[in-house]
Amino acid sequence: MSQFAFLQHEWVTVFEAAAKAEAAIYTDPRTACFYARRALELAVSWAYKHDAALRLPYQDNLSALIHEPSFKQAAGEAVFSKTRVINTLGNRAVHNDRPVPESDALVAVRELFHVAYWLAHTYARAERPAPGLTFDPAALPQPTPAARQTAEQLQVLEASLRERDESLSALLADKTALDEELKRLRAEIATAKLAAAAQPDTHDYSEAETRDYFIDLLLRENGWPLDKSCDREFEVSGMPNRQEKGFVDYVLWGDDGKPLGLVEAKRTRRDARVGQQQAKLYADCLERQFGQRPIIFYSNGYEHWIWNDTCYPPRRVQGFYKKSELGLLIQRRNTQRSLGEATINTVIVERYYQWRAIRRIAEAFERDHDRKALLVMATGAGKTRTVIALCDLLIRCNWAKRVLFLADRVALVNQAVGAFKRHLPDASPVNLVTEKDGEGRIFVSTYPTMMGLIDETTDGQRRFGPGHFDLVIIDEAHRSVFQKYRTIFDYFDSLLVGLTATPKDEIDRNTYSLFDLENGVPTDAYSLEEAVRDGFLVPPQAVSVDLKFPQRGITYDELPEEDKDQWDALEWDDEGTVPDHVEAQAVNQWLFNKDTVDKVLEHLMTRGLRVAGGDRLGKTIIFAKNQQHADFIVERFDVNYPHYRGEFARAITFKIEYTQTLIDNFSIKEKSPHIAISVDMLDTGIDIPEVVNLVFFKLVRSKTKFWQMLGRGTRLCPDLFGPGEHKEFFYLFDYCQNLNYFSQNIPATEGSVAESLGKRLFNARL
Repeated sequence: MSQFAFLQHEWVTVFEAAAKAEAAIYTDPRTACFYARRALELAVSWAYKHDAALRLPYQDNLSALIHEPSFKQAAGEAVFSKTRVINTLGNRAVHNDRPVPESDALVAVRELFHVAYWLAHTYARAERPAPGLTFDPAALPQPTPAARQTAEQLQVLEASLRERDESLSALLADKTALDEELKRLRAEIATAKLAAAAQPDTHDYSEAETRDYFIDLLLRENGWPLDKSCDREFEVSGMPNRQEKGFVDYVLWGDDGKPLGLVEAKRTRRDARVGQQQAKLYADCLERQFGQRPIIFYSNGYEHWIWNDTCYPPRRVQGFYKKSELGLLIQRRNTQRSLGEATINTVIVERYYQWRAIRRIAEAFERDHDRKALLVMATGAGKTRTVIALCDLLIRCNWAKRVLFLADRVALVNQAVGAFKRHLPDASPVNLVTEKDGEGRIFVSTYPTMMGLIDETTDGQRRFGPGHFDLVIIDEAHRSVFQKYRTIFDYFDSLLVGLTATPKDEIDRNTYSLFDLENGVPTDAYSLEEAVRDGFLVPPQAVSVDLKFPQRGITYDELPEEDKDQWDALEWDDEGTVPDHVEAQAVNQWLFNKDTVDKVLEHLMTRGLRVAGGDRLGKTIIFAKNQQHADFIVERFDVNYPHYRGEFARAITFKIEYTQTLIDNFSIKEKSPHIAISVDMLDTGIDIPEVVNLVFFKLVRSKTKFWQMLGRGTRLCPDLFGPGEHKEFFYLFDYCQNLNYFSQNIPATEGSVAESLGKRLFNARL
């Protein structure tokens, strides 16, 4: 009889997968690990579906689900650590061709047993498993000869099973639209949870066993074989006890026989930090014996701490460094140069505020021993070039060997890679979106791509360990990025620099706290007002709009924090689409009304800034609500202005094929299109100085997004209107009262009323 029989009544699919894992331990360990992870996936997905207290993370893969804080809190550290072991062993089984030992399969199924017990104890609506229930290896099915599955076969099976699984993201995207049956089940589960909470969980989760195995697992993932007797329980002398001896749990040796690091493992139920002093004393002993002070780690299996006590206080980390990374930390004790004394490359950056920003970040890192910095700089003022020059400084001074630059769009990744190649070619920039196996010193990636790469292993070892990058740069650091992708910043133990164009007084308190900064006090700031005053950017002018827009009667600052979070997250949807249920129906009817769109286009065409001697509307971006709205605007433009033959105004969105060719043409002064209808694609990061008209034809509810969109028009453009006639401002047409919503008092204008050159010549002949 299966030891998972207690699942059979309420969790049939979980039971079936667990039973397959249990039966395969000795006959096919690889398949056993696969089905253990499969059972865990089904159990965790069930919990998210039925427990309203669990918040769905940025995506619904297993790694993201188990690391979501609401799940970690519900499961507790003991169960959470077990889910990580099962997930790791399952990933190895599918993505590693090396033989899987029976011992790993046994661990995976044993840990699954404890997770399954927690599931049943917490959520069972009928009978809960007995507290004394234990996992008995002796009761496992006896092995019988059977064909073993390869990693490739399991990959095919995995893909097939996932096609049949329901999507949590689709199911739970709109909690107001849950079907009645699921609402009823959620209510029953909430009652069961309350009953379970009233009965203390006395089950023995074998935490010490898990701790030892998990620490071994993390070390092996980062290349430590632990195959020598001196790797564990290494005896040292000179400890302040009666025997003057001690035993270091793990010593991490360099190729020269000297200690690079040590790990002190404490009991799971104790705070890992109780081992700090003991670990320090061990480091003292090893330093006296070998002439080299090791990097200190201490862990209880759940929490891991690193202490490079020659320069930083202890800090939490997600795992252990690789041999080369520890060697680099020790080498830098003698080779790291002062950032303050090194010169900034003025070929990369030539403006005073860029130099100031680099110096202030360098001071924070070197003088203050901070590990995080936040740079606030107006869009168009050169944030990317500033951090490229910062990377150059850190690399030359041996503060950074590898740098990770993160952006939220593929187009922005491509743009950043191009900038690094122009200004820092010797760093061999790698675009991880297209070159996942590339090697260099600068790595550029989208957040989702890096989330996937974090979990990848080759021959049982992670490509990117916690110490792989010395600096991580977050482009457009804001609330929703941290909500979705916090795992990346928690995983990499690096210096961290955040970039944002949102004015410092508009950045929410949470973002400052994430960078360990006082509210309203970034590491450095350079505002749009300063850039306009200095002549580096141009200001907006708001064109008066008479169209009657359905008012909502509320401003951003009046929203509860939950609503701000919701809007910020929604505005960063991959296609820029805000679900209809959030907006008033009247707004949608207005946006898709023929008369509305026709009047907006007529107003733009007659009042927008013009170029070519007044003969042509200048480059214009219309920010549309979604793809359907963009298509509708293009359709109405072609109806009203057929003489442009469908070339003047084009939709530029993620759904259009060969979009880059449209962007390239839009970037050329004389080429069509001259009006780009954007759905999120041109809202951020695109640098087209010729843009002189911005049209807000959708509701914007994210402050970060609002300021990024505004920044599309701020760049200088010499001789735009003729020789010596430079771009001095741009027009902002706001048809959805976003300026009111964000309480922005931008100078108003009636817009351009200049006649075209052709009309002036015609009037002159009369």
